[in-house]
Amino acid sequence: MGRKVTFSHVARAAGIAALAATAVAVSGCTNAGSSSTSDPIAGKQLFVKNCGSCHTLARAGTKGNVGPNLDDAFRVARQERWGDDSIRGVVLGQIGFPGKGGVMPANLVTGQDAQDVAEYVSAVAAKPGQDAGLLATAVKAAGTGKPAVEKNGVLSIAADPGGQLAYVSKTATATAGPIQIEMPNKSGIDHNLAIEGTSIKTPIIKSGVAKATGTLKPGTYTFFCEVPGHRQAGMVGKLTVK
Repeated sequence: MGRKVTFSHVARAAGIAALAATAVAVSGCTNAGSSSTSDPIAGKQLFVKNCGSCHTLARAGTKGNVGPNLDDAFRVARQERWGDDSIRGVVLGQIGFPGKGGVMPANLVTGQDAQDVAEYVSAVAAKPGQDAGLLATAVKAAGTGKPAVEKNGVLSIAADPGGQLAYVSKTATATAGPIQIEMPNKSGIDHNLAIEGTSIKTPIIKSGVAKATGTLKPGTYTFFCEVPGHRQAGMVGKLTVK
């Protein structure tokens, strides 16, 4: 039996509190050692797509708040110099056996994908600075697409297909009058699009194209995702109607 390395679920009062310790065993079955075939670049991409909507990890640029903040979770481990191998084992253990009562399903990623995710998280969690080299460009920055423009009464603003809590475009323009809003969503994560101060909002979907209709007057509006936590994490933008 290997060393026991632990962290708890996020405790929240006024905000996210420090994580306390609850036992998670790191044993031989977690493959805690580094794999020579593990790919941290693929791991970052997989983490953002599959895990980022629930977990904050600064270097990955994710701001999910459903599950533990992984930088907070491993900060004490870094201070105690556990090393990447021990953290990798914890991540693999949590992927396979996340515990009862949580929202994370077991084996969200499996096999080599799980190894790659664990490799990336163990390399960056609770470490200052930013990813460099190929890791820096492994995931396209959220919200950097061209402004969305209404055409023939239809305004399409896509959810980020890579799983980040953002829309592809942070700004949009439209002409006053009747309009149809469309939100393509290829992420597999629940999203919708609502226009603040109006009754226009699409249904929440995991995939496909969500649609809504209404009428807009000239002005500046905020569009955002109504799924809890998504707006606060950055899934929000500005719509100018002329």
